[in-house]
Amino acid sequence: MAEETGSVGKAESAGKAVSAAKAPSTKKAAPAKKSASARKAAPAGKSVSGRKVAPAGKSVSGRKVAPAGKAVAADGSVPVKKAAPAEKVAVAPPGKESRTALVRRARRINRELAEVYPYAHPELDFENPFQLLVATVLSAQTTDLRVNQTTPGLFGRYPTPEDLAVANPEEVEEILRPCGFFRAKTRSVIGLSKALVEDFGGEVPGRLEDLVKLPGVGRKTAFVVLGNAFGRPGITVDTHFQRLVRRWRWTEETDPDKIEAAVGALFPKSDWTDLSHHVIWHGRRICHARKPACGACPIAPLCPAYGEGETDPEKAKKLLKYEKGGLPGQRLNPPQAYLDAGGRPAPPLGAA
Repeated sequence: MAEETGSVGKAESAGKAVSAAKAPSTKKAAPAKKSASARKAAPAGKSVSGRKVAPAGKSVSGRKVAPAGKAVAADGSVPVKKAAPAEKVAVAPPGKESRTALVRRARRINRELAEVYPYAHPELDFENPFQLLVATVLSAQTTDLRVNQTTPGLFGRYPTPEDLAVANPEEVEEILRPCGFFRAKTRSVIGLSKALVEDFGGEVPGRLEDLVKLPGVGRKTAFVVLGNAFGRPGITVDTHFQRLVRRWRWTEETDPDKIEAAVGALFPKSDWTDLSHHVIWHGRRICHARKPACGACPIAPLCPAYGEGETDPEKAKKLLKYEKGGLPGQRLNPPQAYLDAGGRPAPPLGAA
């Protein structure tokens, strides 16, 4: 204590000397404040004024007090919150995207898919616009594979709109039976053939407004024909396309026409037809409805739905279909580029 008092005294003397040097000669220098070491330390449990101070975690009365931000239970205990588990590394983009960010991500996905499926093509076998139109109408509620296995028999017997327009419905029904809904589809293909003969001289029109007037032809069918038979851009909103663009959060719409408009606004018109092929191919081969092969997906870092399917790479590979899984594709007569990429043609109807 003697050393402490002495040091305080020296500090006070030094403080007065400094104050005196700064202050004008006509005014008295203010006494220096005591340093922190000269203040009286309060004993444990008391303040400097002598009043009792509660120790940490207790009130003055001895009851437990919760730390800041925590409640006290009825028994007086303070609940201890468990540490949150380490956050999973986010693969998907943030849930809230700006319009610009969405456009960039959507276009990047399309570019990535174009590299994975450079040989993407319409998976219905056809040799002319009429065959593609009929095949697309038949593809409702069934697979392209089944349509491709059925149309050789149909076009072998009725190769032109004029032939199909005067066909016996019962004979057509028997040919189309493997496609399902064969009675309704028979009415549609005979009806559209008659309309082509009567209204368009037996030729398939190349305009959207004319195509949608034909029996059984909607916007989806019309865009398939326009994009792949006439080279006119269009978006094909089939079940695969609808599922994937919603998984990717390109749109929240459920109506096909609204999906078409929303997605079309993200891309230049010239990309629409190939975009449709890329998305549909990816839906059939990797991003399946029930068991997406997330661990084998080339666009996983861009997908908000990553993790809905199998993420283990080895297990995911077993879910792959068609050429990447060593299985035959949809077409009996696929383009050469598809065969060069390792794809296999589909077997004809009735083949073992």
